[in-house]
Amino acid sequence: MADLSTEYMGLKLKNPLIVASCSLSKQLDGIHRIADSGAGAVVLKSLFEEQIQKEMVEDIEQYIGPSWHYEAYDYVNKMGMELGPREYLKLIEEAKKSVSIPVIASLNCISTGWWKDYAKQIESAGADALEMNIAFLPDDIKKTSEEIEQIYYKVLEKVKGTIDIPIAVKIGPYFTSMAQFAFELGKRGASALVFFNRFYQFDIDIENMKVIGANYLSTSSEMNLPLRWIALLFGQVNCDLSATTGVHNGHSVIKLILAGAQSAQLCSVLYKKGVEYVSTILDETELWLDEHDVKSIADIRGKLSRQESAKPELYERLQYIKALVGIE
Repeated sequence: MADLSTEYMGLKLKNPLIVASCSLSKQLDGIHRIADSGAGAVVLKSLFEEQIQKEMVEDIEQYIGPSWHYEAYDYVNKMGMELGPREYLKLIEEAKKSVSIPVIASLNCISTGWWKDYAKQIESAGADALEMNIAFLPDDIKKTSEEIEQIYYKVLEKVKGTIDIPIAVKIGPYFTSMAQFAFELGKRGASALVFFNRFYQFDIDIENMKVIGANYLSTSSEMNLPLRWIALLFGQVNCDLSATTGVHNGHSVIKLILAGAQSAQLCSVLYKKGVEYVSTILDETELWLDEHDVKSIADIRGKLSRQESAKPELYERLQYIKALVGIE
C-alpha cells in the first residue's frame, strides 16, 4: 500500500487532500465530518476583513475607506455576524481539541490594516497555520501592476512579523509576471502558495437587467490553470505549492503531485457529492499509485515539472507547439 503522507508548510499530513475554505468547514460538526472522511487537513471558512472591522468599531460608518464597498458594508451589517471574530476563535479552539488533523485558519483580506493583531489571536487560539486569501481584484486602471503586488507584500510582511505559525498565501491568476511574483512571496516569508483564488464569477441576467453570480462551483477542466503554474514553479520558489479549483478526483491529485504540488484542496466536488467523497478520491489516488508500483507520493512529486524537463527553457513552448500541430 502506497504511502500518501506529505508535509505541507512544515505540517505532517497523512495524505495530501485538504478540504478548502468553504461553508463545509464553518461549524464544528462539519469539521468532524471532514476529519472522519479521511482528509489530511482542513481550512476553516474564511473570516472576512469587514467582519473584523464591524466587531472592532462601534460607529463603522466613519471608518469606511477604499477597502470597503458599500454593498459589502450593507451585507456585513445585516448578516447578523453568523460567524463573527469571537466565534471564529472559539471554533478554532474547539476544532483543535476534537480532531487530530491540522486546522488551518483563513482570513479574506484586501488591506494591511485592522486585522494583523487578529492574526495573533488566531495563533493563540491554536490554529496550526493561517491561509491568507488576499482577494484583491486588479480592476483599477489607475493602479500599476507593481502597486498591486506591493499590497500583497505589505499584508504578508505585516502578518509574518506578528505570528510564528506558517502562512499560506492564496492568490488569483491575474499577475503580469506570475513567476517573479510567486518568487517574491516565498522570499518574503510565505510558507506556501495556493493556486488559485476563484474570484466571484460574474454574469448578467438580460431579462431582469441585473448583475448576477455565475458558476460558483468549479469544473474539473479548471484545474489546468493551477496545474500549469505548479509545474512551472516547482523547485523555483522557496515555498510549498498547493492547488485549489477543479480538483475533483484521484487522477487530478496524481497530476498535481507529478507537477510538484504538496497538497490538493477540495471544495466544489464535495458540494456536489458530499464530504464523504474525500474517501473515494483517496481510494482512487491510492489505486493509481499501487497499479503503477509507486511506494510513496514523494517518489513522483515534480517528476513532470519544468525543473525535471530535459529542456526546461522550452518546457511550455514545446507543449504549445505540439498542441497546435498535433504532434504527440
